[in-house]
Order: sequence, then C-alpha cells, then structure tokens
Amino acid sequence: MDHLWTARPGWLNTASYGLPPDSAWEALQAALADWREGRTSWEGWDSSVTRARSAYSKIINVNESDVAVGAQVSQLLSPVAAAVPDGATVLVPDIEFTSNVFPWAVHADRGVVVRTAPVEKFAEHIDESVDVVAFSLVQSATGQVADYAGIVEAARAHNAWVVVDATQATGWLPYDGSLADAVVVGAYKWLMSPRGTGFIYLRPELRERMRPLAAGWYAGDHVHESYYGLPLRLAHDARAFDLSPAWHAWVGTAAALDVVESIGVQAIHHHNLALANRFLTGLGQPPGDSAIVTVEVPDAKRKLDEAGIHAAVRAGRVRASFHLYNTESDVDAALDALG
Repeated sequence: MDHLWTARPGWLNTASYGLPPDSAWEALQAALADWREGRTSWEGWDSSVTRARSAYSKIINVNESDVAVGAQVSQLLSPVAAAVPDGATVLVPDIEFTSNVFPWAVHADRGVVVRTAPVEKFAEHIDESVDVVAFSLVQSATGQVADYAGIVEAARAHNAWVVVDATQATGWLPYDGSLADAVVVGAYKWLMSPRGTGFIYLRPELRERMRPLAAGWYAGDHVHESYYGLPLRLAHDARAFDLSPAWHAWVGTAAALDVVESIGVQAIHHHNLALANRFLTGLGQPPGDSAIVTVEVPDAKRKLDEAGIHAAVRAGRVRASFHLYNTESDVDAALDALG
C-alpha cells in the first residue's frame, strides 16, 4: 500500500499530521494551478465537499444528511456547546485535548461546569448529575482507545448527550458513529487531508436543540439561491451548520478519503496495529490496541532525531504513530535507533 505515497522513511507522527496520498497531492496541485491562472470556476472545486461528506458518512456509518462540514474541531463543536442548558455539567477525560474542553469551558458564565474524570474509569463517573459526556475515541497524548460502548451505555442510562472527538481514530479505527449524538473529526491526521477541513455528525434530535450560529450562504437550503438578502432560508438537515469551505483544501480531502474508502478501515486497522505492536514487542512491552503508542526510553527523542525518525513527545513520553505509508522497515529503524 505504501506505493500510493511519496513519503520519506521514518515518519512515525501521523498523530500530529498525516501524509497525503499522491492522488490527493496531485489533485490539490491541479486545483492550485487552475486558481493561479483563472482556468476554471469554483463549482468544480466545491463538488469535492459533496464527495468528502459522502465518504465520511460511510466511514463512520451515519446518514450523509446528518453531516456538517467545517474547518476545525473547536469550531464545529461550538454550536453544540452553545446548545447545552444553563447550569449543565459536562464530563471530559482528565487528559482530553483542549479542542474538546475549551468549547464547553467558555460557557462558565452561564453556569456550565466542566468536570474531569480519569480516562481509565471514565464510564464509572457518569451519573445523574452529568448532562454531556465529551471524550476522544482515541486519546492524543497516549493513544488509549476509549471504551466507546461502555461510555455510551452509561450516558444513555442517565440521559446524557454523547459527544465524541474522533480525530485520532477516524481513518484507522472501525467504529459506529451513529451510537453518539455528535462525532467531530479534524481530517488532517488519519484522513491524511490538508489542514483546515473537518466534519461533524449531528444526530437529528440534537440538531433540533442547536442554533447554526455561523450560518452563511453555504448553509442555505439551495446554496446558489442563498447569495443575497432575506428571508432566512437554511438547509433542513445538517448542512445548516456548514461553514463555507476553503475549496482547495477540500479537493485534497476528497481525494484522500477516496483512498481510505478504497482500502477499507478494517484493512487499515490491521496494518497499523501490526506495525504498532511490532514496535511495542521490540521494546519488550505487551501488544496493544492502538495505532498510537507511547514509550519511555532514556534520551529517546534525541536518538530518534539523530536517526532521522520523526515522532512526537506528549505528556513527557515519546509518542509514535503508524499508518498506511509506514512499513516494517520504519519500525525496525526506530527500534535500532532506540537501542
């Protein structure tokens, strides 16, 4: 599969950003060339949004009409957070990435309380006092995979909303997005897209309580009839929450998601876990269930840097992440560097 990419050996940092398939890179370059010379109108670029929305909905098993598009996780979550009642309690993991913390916390002035719980026992802390359960399906800092089914079961037992940040999961981890009320994804990591594209699944029952605070022409019921003036005429599905797209980024995103769809998330999951576990067992650690692994090795960052291997440091540990363009040779080079 790695022949679909032009990637230098040693990129073990997809959890920071993914590398584009050649097809996505070439589509983006073609769009930029057309823009530079004024060879085309924008409608062709815009069709990429429809393609990408459709692909995302299939990847996470939801209806396309329930998916809105935007730019960043925090932006996509903002209207969800604005819909929580005054005085609500939002429960988040204690190491949650702030894009799924700050959108809730900024509502403290109307009594919204953000409470944290240990990620290992997150479901046990969901009780009748919790109104919203917001968590990452895979933790950015550690790669820990959440007990998705257990958390959903506990939340439903107490009538709490379920809001999932699946940025570090979508593209390699199979899951059913329809179990949640909202699933938000930044596409520039495991979906290998240009930065600045994202998706959010919004269950219809949740949308009824939300207001499209960033509504513009692209949120119109008929986009080409929504350029000017009143009356307000928004889409009747999740498109009412669309942000006007940065077209060129979406050209690359649509092509990248085509590759994810064609290979299949199950096959990607198998590939990524095999490499991650080869890395772990090579360091004398038990295999895990995540494509993101963290290790404590003395002076590890310097050793990897000197070997030309790119990994990240998160929460004081080296974080390595494995995706389609990685091979066993990448893993073995990292193991050799770490001694």
